[in-house]
Amino acid sequence: MPLLTPLSADTTPELANDFALFERILGFVPNSLLTMQRVPAMVTGFGALTKAVMDPNGEVDPGFKRILAHFCSRAAGCQYCEAHSLIAAELHDVPHQKVQALWQYQTSPLYSEAERVALDFALAAGSVPNGVDEPLMAKLRQHWSEVQIVEILGAISLYGFLNRWNDSMATQIEAPALAMGQEVLAQGGWDGGKHNRQ
Repeated sequence: MPLLTPLSADTTPELANDFALFERILGFVPNSLLTMQRVPAMVTGFGALTKAVMDPNGEVDPGFKRILAHFCSRAAGCQYCEAHSLIAAELHDVPHQKVQALWQYQTSPLYSEAERVALDFALAAGSVPNGVDEPLMAKLRQHWSEVQIVEILGAISLYGFLNRWNDSMATQIEAPALAMGQEVLAQGGWDGGKHNRQ
């Protein structure tokens, strides 16, 4: 059961544009923001950070940033964000076959060596304690520019906030995210956890 019940999206009319941004990203307004709107400035601030981090004109593919978000969420154990990030990845042109091959990323031809290193980094960065070490940083620098590394860590850190928010809030997972989790993630033990309880 969630710590706080999400409020209706029309509770705070001045957040309509912020909610529209997330509707474009996910196809729906997430319950996390419907809960967060009790402090409207947090939704606005989070929306601004999301736009900056997930800028489609950045050097790292926006769909791949969502895959990075999935990996750090997996490391953190946030089942809500694990499913959400995959919906967002597909809405940002990551092919379904690549999403389905997530956990074969080390051997799947759908993932490049640069992507493999970045995903290893996301797993290490999303872990507690943090698992990023010098050898991993050196490998990352072999494949990605400094600007790209900032974008990669930005996506990981953005979801770090969401992982803490949603797991602490026990945010109720929405039907599209639940369906994604059941189709793609259940084979790895995903069941929605605390996010899939009424």
